[in-house]
Parts: sequence; C-alpha cells; structure tokens
Amino acid sequence: MRKISNIYRLGVKEFWSLLRDPVLQVLIVYSFTGSIYVAATGMPGTLNNAAIAIVDEDQSVLSTRIIASFHPPHFMPPEEISLDEVDPGLDMGTYTFVLNIPPYFQRDVLAGDAPALQLLVDATRISQAFSGSGAIQQTVLGQVNEFVQGRAGSAPAPVALALRARFNPVLEVEWFASVMEIINRVTMLSILLAGAALIREREHGTVEHLLVMPVTPGEIMVAKIWSMGLVVLVGTAFALTFIVRMMLGVPIEGSVALFLFCATLHLFATTSMGIFMATVARSMPEFGILLILTILPLRMLSGSATPRESMPEFVQNIMLAAPTTHFVSAAQAILYRGAGFDVVWPQCLVLMTIGMVFFIIALTRFRKTIETFA
Repeated sequence: MRKISNIYRLGVKEFWSLLRDPVLQVLIVYSFTGSIYVAATGMPGTLNNAAIAIVDEDQSVLSTRIIASFHPPHFMPPEEISLDEVDPGLDMGTYTFVLNIPPYFQRDVLAGDAPALQLLVDATRISQAFSGSGAIQQTVLGQVNEFVQGRAGSAPAPVALALRARFNPVLEVEWFASVMEIINRVTMLSILLAGAALIREREHGTVEHLLVMPVTPGEIMVAKIWSMGLVVLVGTAFALTFIVRMMLGVPIEGSVALFLFCATLHLFATTSMGIFMATVARSMPEFGILLILTILPLRMLSGSATPRESMPEFVQNIMLAAPTTHFVSAAQAILYRGAGFDVVWPQCLVLMTIGMVFFIIALTRFRKTIETFA
C-alpha cells in the first residue's frame, strides 16, 4: 500500500507540473482538436472542385456530352474558352485542366478512327493533377463508348463491374485521416510528455529531492507513465467522441472502450520509450531531435499513412518491433470493421510484450541515471 501511495502522489505531482507549463497545455489541446480537424479536411485525397476549362472546336453532340459530364463535386462547372485563353489561364493558375476537343472529333469517332484529344495539366497542383488526369480520361472514354454504342445500336458489354467499397462506401478521406491522426498524436504526445517530465525534473533540480525521499526509481517511473498516459488517454477519448464523431461525422463501427484499452497498452510502451529517450538526452533540445528521429519512422512506416504491404519486406519485418504497427492494425480493425477482442487479441498481446520490454530497458537506464546523481 505504501508503494501504491507513493506512485499515486508522485503522479499527482506530475499533473501539477503539467499545469504550470502553458506551452505543453496548448500543444495537448491543439493536438486533440485543431490538428485532427485540419489533418482530416485540409488535404483531400480525392478529386474535389478541380478547375477545368474546355476548348470545343467540334461543337458536336458528342463534345456537348463530354462537357456536360464534368460536374461537382469532383470538378467545378467547366468553362468554355478559346485557344488564345489556354496559356494565360494555365500561367495564372485559373485552370488546373484544359481539355481541347479538335474539329471533326465526332465524325472521326463514328468513322472508326482514333482522334486525339489534348489534355493540358497544371502539374504544380500535384494532388489534383495526378488523380484528375485519370478521372478525365475515364470520363471521356466512357462518354465516347456510350455514344458509339448508342449510334451503332450494339449490345452492351457482356461483363459489368459492380464496385462496392467496404467500411467507407463513399470513399471519404476524412474517415481515414481523422482516426489515423489520433493515433499519430497519441504516439507523439505520450513520448513527449513522459520524456519532458523526466527532463523537467533534471533541469529544475528536483531529481536530488526525489533521491532523499523513500521512493524507488521504479515508483518514480511508474508515476510518470500512469499520469502522462492518463492525460493522453483522456484527450484521445475526447477527440474520438467530439471531433471525429460529432464534428466530422465519422461513423465508428466498433467498441470505443476496446479501442481505449488498446490505446492504454500502446501508451505503456510509448511512455516507456519517452523515458528511455529522456535518459539518453541531456537537455530538451537534444530530446527534441531524438523525438523527430523516432516519430517520423513510427508515423510513416506503421501503416497509418500507407499500407504496410506496399513497403519492402525488410521494412515490414523491422517495424514489427514498433508498438505503432500493432496499434494501427488493432485500431483499424476495431473502429473501421467493428472487430471484437477475439480478433485483436494478438495485437494486444504483442503490445503488452513490447511495452514490458521497453519498460525494463527504460527502468534499467533510469536507475543508472539516478546513480550518477547519487
């Protein structure tokens, strides 16, 4: 009971220390509010309101159908311009795409020729340029094939592809980006807060005070883990409920309680990582550099940005030692697919194991650091 009391009181001390640090408070609030909203809505992954202009030199029924096929929300209403307006419009950034339909286009199509359409793209708008070029090509080909079949009276194709998207039927990028940003913020803040708590003790000279108290290094470390982990966990629950569900309208299929349980196991590992990094760094700037070197691979290679299957095999194997890899897998299964504990228990077991390994390593290093002060 004495050990539990010491851990509790030391954890409360960490809360008071955090309340005296307005910079970290602002970072925590922004990370679980504005950061998630901006990440979900700031950079749409799908084509949205792309500016397109069309030079119609054919003035035929087919060219009219092609022009009418571009409509919101993927494209802005197309603007018909002349050839002289193409270069100035692209140079000024007025249009992202300019489609030039040549003279006698419909006649050549019906004659069985292969007339060429010219598509000019402002490639400085890289996200829209990449996805929009393919979308325009599919739209034009669809209209041409439909027009030719209607004129020739040919039978429809014997095979039709019925596309059904599971778990995100409207392919909204907000559904994916918001939840993945929560995971990224959980990882970053847990490492930062736990490490900053230890470095703050060293910079303020309170480590020497702790050494003369009847507490052990393990109690000090556990207190920092549970207090800083609880702060991040409360922020996670708030963001998932109010920002993701209510403000962004993202449906959550699975159990939020199960997700928070997995987040707790993940926090156990990442807060231990933060304390270990704080024992290596001698100041807050050094800790910031280590944090950047750690966060970037954890974010980019864990599966939250791109599927792990698209990465080289040796990278996939290395990232199995990172807790974020298993947390991302469990979070996607729970929140997107409605999986239960019977599905994600392997990820939970691995997270617990990784957390114990990092805790032992961090505690060993922390004890050596304490001995240097003694």
